[in-house]
Amino acid sequence: MAVYLDFEKPIEELVEQLHKLEQVKEKSKLKSSESIKELEQKVAATRKEIYKNLTPWQKVQVSRHPERPYTLAYIEAITGGDFIELHGDRGVRDDKAMVGGLGSIDGKTFMFVGQQKGINTKMRQYRNFGMANPEGYRKALRLMRMAEKFNKPIVCLIDTPGAFPGLEAEERGQGEAIARNIFEMFNLNVPVIAIVIGEGASGGALGLGVADKVLMMQYTWYSVISPESCSSILWRSWDFKEQAADALKLTSDDMLKNGLIDGIIAEPLGGAHTNPVEAFENVKKEILAQYDSLKRTKPELRTKARIEKFSNMGVYVEG
Repeated sequence: MAVYLDFEKPIEELVEQLHKLEQVKEKSKLKSSESIKELEQKVAATRKEIYKNLTPWQKVQVSRHPERPYTLAYIEAITGGDFIELHGDRGVRDDKAMVGGLGSIDGKTFMFVGQQKGINTKMRQYRNFGMANPEGYRKALRLMRMAEKFNKPIVCLIDTPGAFPGLEAEERGQGEAIARNIFEMFNLNVPVIAIVIGEGASGGALGLGVADKVLMMQYTWYSVISPESCSSILWRSWDFKEQAADALKLTSDDMLKNGLIDGIIAEPLGGAHTNPVEAFENVKKEILAQYDSLKRTKPELRTKARIEKFSNMGVYVEG
């Protein structure tokens, strides 16, 4: 049974009516296809109207939808299963919240790296809810360096509520691991494409976010802090998360308007979970289009442009 968000209540009610009508038709063998068709059109129109005016907080909710596809689903779909996962940071352990490996799209090999969430309670615990430890970021960097060694373009798929904030993560150098990734990614001489496919929170996202082209899917968010955490700091309560989401300017539209990302990838109406096949195809097309453009630039010029792009963000004064 489909999961509906709180603001999707009108859609849920119409879908329930549609299911009942279909059951009546099946049992009584009546010709009520016209009524079903009218209700289907009403469902589509209602969904379109609701999604035309989503608030930032509602977009955050869509990005967290439990049926939304995660990193490995995207990789398997766009590579057609031609993917070899690689494991371990060669230091501590294999972080299950960070996945990566080699896969091919239309005959071209890419190095894929991204955070992976779980599809049920057991898998969420196994994947640590998509929150990587330092060894996860060190694994990601190891794979990116491998891609550079063999001249393979890199695709980073970002979907995390943040890096793991536990004491043991700090003891093993969480801040240093993320900072090292940011530093090293500036200097990679192969094309790097980063795509926010769900949540893009804090340094946990930025640890994979330094790229030639940074893209966001339509109903995702990218920010230094989550709305709930922002609310708890400013108002000492999570009750103001909607105001925080609006103030943070974290949606794909806001990020593009402020020049912090390079493009938005369209999602099916209602979010990627309503039609994963279409979402996968849109991401695949965008990866190929961006790579086709980036590969024509010399590595040294590409690296220089990457550094300049991020250096021009924000305001700073040199002493």
